[in-house]
Parts: sequence; structure tokens; C-alpha cells
Amino acid sequence: MEQASHWVFGYGSLIWNPGFPFLGAQSGLLRGAHRSLSIYSHHHRGTEARPGLVFGLARGGSCRGMAFEVADSDWPAVFAYLQAREQVTMVYRNVLRPVRLADGRVVRALAYVIDESHSQFAGRLSLKRQVAMVRAAEGLSGRNVDYVVNTVRHLEQLGIRDRALLALVAALEAETEGQAA
Repeated sequence: MEQASHWVFGYGSLIWNPGFPFLGAQSGLLRGAHRSLSIYSHHHRGTEARPGLVFGLARGGSCRGMAFEVADSDWPAVFAYLQAREQVTMVYRNVLRPVRLADGRVVRALAYVIDESHSQFAGRLSLKRQVAMVRAAEGLSGRNVDYVVNTVRHLEQLGIRDRALLALVAALEAETEGQAA
């Protein structure tokens, strides 16, 4: 039996900038991994000389995000686009994971899970280190600070309040206000 659609789980910038056609989107919950700002970005949000930080799914916990339904006819192009966008340095593993949608259904969705053995896996960094890296980095897709703030603001719109990320944004904004004074 041919599947009528495919699903993609977004937990970072895919939430606010999917960049691909989709039939619909709704909030979803993925168990077994959590959102983590723990990947050194050498491409989209930083460089090798001045890496930024981007999100990945790290082992353990759960993650609320957005699930996007993609038509089967669009899937080959969407998958190719996602591979080019997310797998520039192969820091993620492509996995299919169950995601519980807001409407109660459970679907198997493509998710990008951190390869913790990859050299770009940063692990846990202090708030001070995160602020310094995010503030200083810019890559082909723009400033790292814009990526982090946009993601956190969109998470808030979905009712997702991550204390560690809110503290990071507050520290980034306080630093900006301090520089303006």
C-alpha cells in the first residue's frame, strides 16, 4: 500500500521557515529526544573560524514542535531539499520517529537527531559561552542571534516555554541593551 503523505518534524528553524510545500501543519510531541542548542554551525549560522550554535534533537526527554504533512508526490523534492539544508556536514542522523499530533493521531515523521560522535556536537555549554558564540556568529543563512531569537519567539507562539532558551534570549537582549547605552 502506497503512503499518501509523509511527515517532517520541525523543532528549530523549520518551525518558522520550513522552505518546502506541505499539505498541513500542526503541533506535535516527539518522545525520546529533546531540543538542544548544541551543534557548532560552520555553514548556516557561523563559520569554522567563528562557529555559531544551532538546534538538534539530543537523546532523552521529549520535544514539542511542528509536524508538517508532505504530499507523496512532493516527497522526493522535499526530502532532497531537507538533506541539502540539514545535512551539509552530516551532523544529524535521519530517523523516522513517532510523533503525537495535536489532533491525537500518531504519525511516523522524519526527524534530524544529533550524531553525538560528530565533531560539531558541542554538548552542554554554559549560558555565558552560548551568549558569546551566538552573539559573534554569522553564516550563509544569516546572524546566529536572529536564528535563536526567531526560534524562541515562534516556540512561545506555540505555547512552548523553554526556560534555558528564554534565559539565553534574555541574556542576548540584555547584552544588546548594554551595548546601546
